[in-house]
Amino acid sequence: MRLEQSLWTSLLSAPLVVGSSAHYSVTNNDTNFHSKCSAIASKLAVENGTVHFSEFVAAGTNLSVPDTDPSCTQSAIVVPADVCRIALSVATSNRSGLVMEAWLPSNWTGRFLSGGNGGLNGCVDYNSLAYTSSLGFSSVGTNNGHNGTGGKPFLNNADVVEDFAYRAMHTGVVVGKQITEDFYGKAHDKSYYLGCSTGGRQGFKAAQDFPDDFDGIVSGAPAISFTNLTSWSGHFLTITGGENSSSFVTMPQWVTVHQDVLKQCDHLDGYVDGIIEDPRICQYDPSGLTCPASTTNSTSCLTAKQVETVKAVFSPLLNDDGDLVYPRFQPGPEVTGAAILFNGQPFPYTTDFFRYAIYNDPSWDPVTLGSDDYNNAARLNPFNIQTWKGDLSGIQQRGSKIIHWHGTADFIISSDNSPRYYEHVSSTMGLSSDELDDFYRYFSVSGTGHCTGGNGAHAIGQRTGEVNSYEPKENVLMALVDWVENGNAPETLIGTKFVNNTQSLGVEFQRAHCKYPKRNQYKGEGDPKAIDSWACVDL
Repeated sequence: MRLEQSLWTSLLSAPLVVGSSAHYSVTNNDTNFHSKCSAIASKLAVENGTVHFSEFVAAGTNLSVPDTDPSCTQSAIVVPADVCRIALSVATSNRSGLVMEAWLPSNWTGRFLSGGNGGLNGCVDYNSLAYTSSLGFSSVGTNNGHNGTGGKPFLNNADVVEDFAYRAMHTGVVVGKQITEDFYGKAHDKSYYLGCSTGGRQGFKAAQDFPDDFDGIVSGAPAISFTNLTSWSGHFLTITGGENSSSFVTMPQWVTVHQDVLKQCDHLDGYVDGIIEDPRICQYDPSGLTCPASTTNSTSCLTAKQVETVKAVFSPLLNDDGDLVYPRFQPGPEVTGAAILFNGQPFPYTTDFFRYAIYNDPSWDPVTLGSDDYNNAARLNPFNIQTWKGDLSGIQQRGSKIIHWHGTADFIISSDNSPRYYEHVSSTMGLSSDELDDFYRYFSVSGTGHCTGGNGAHAIGQRTGEVNSYEPKENVLMALVDWVENGNAPETLIGTKFVNNTQSLGVEFQRAHCKYPKRNQYKGEGDPKAIDSWACVDL
């Protein structure tokens, strides 16, 4: 080894087969797989890269990664299948580079997969590596060109920003495919992508600019219109003010607002269950919560100024010229949103992105965020990180497929932005929904928070802990494989809600989430926990 394995982490500071893919065994026995894995590190030649180590990791191992950056908050991961783990670093310029891992399963299906990242983070997604390699994919993930979850590495280094915008993941895909071929002795059959949030944006960046990278892409809750999203995330502080401001709405008051949102909108899908199936049909008005003139210090009503705050939260963000910056915060997840976005504190991703990527000024004050900043970020748009191209003809012509999904109770990225992008693609390409269906389908997943969790049927197979089945109808990744390899395009995504969000306690209910532009509506009879009691209807 060129670097001791124990130093690698400091640099980071029985599968289902859908279709006819065979299992490709490197060797005929475990001993040979072990020896081939141990030897591969010294044999790989990666352009501008250094292979640090390779090791066999047995199924069931609780793999320790103790020296990753503390902000990444993951020091260990259970490895579900036998894999050969390869760790390396790749220079992207004389002042930038990435670290990455490839997990190559012993029972490879011939499929390659790249995972993505989240937030501003530079954290290898070990969850994705473990989950997808257990399904027979040769899987890769990178730190997206920097270490940790903050944006300080961007400061005065456009090369690091470029890595974050697109280059690190694309480089990891190119290198990962080479490693896969070198290890197994044959090229992959099909190439896939699975990511959410920033990872969702990375998936669309590949679709827009590198359509040959993947045969299929799962893009969840994508952080597209990225510079505008960072403006939107930060503008809530300018609406609420600090906790002592007269415009600030307290958490107990947001609970009251949430109850009022449900009162006005929960029934619109035909069934009152605490879940707003499609926030697009909810036009919430908080005016009825205005306190009587004689009321003081109440949590059950709002002052006139606080009512204006709530209205502003649920309104699209416009610049001073009246141009749309970003859609509204959608009604439904306002309590969690209050803890994260409208809590009277600067939003850290906004602060870091403006300070270190837009202005290169660590003293920039997020309290001053305004229209000029929105416009500057959108104008500068470093390395087209906006990821808002509406032309997906590269994907269409190649025959690749995209499954785009978004939880409608997302408290970080407004779910209103996803159908906006879908319509942007439709308009740009001049294609109807029926025509887009050939290669691009969008699903709203009700009651689901940011990429995971919630009080809806949120388990659609998007990651470990969100899996009820590996059947394509209940697993978004395997639905993509089935579409790519067998031509079976998904009409719905069946999600599962476990009792107390705990799989071992069993299934509480399931719901077949609809393909845009349809929405779910209770039929008015039958068990509301049963899939057949709901129908996908026109908006």
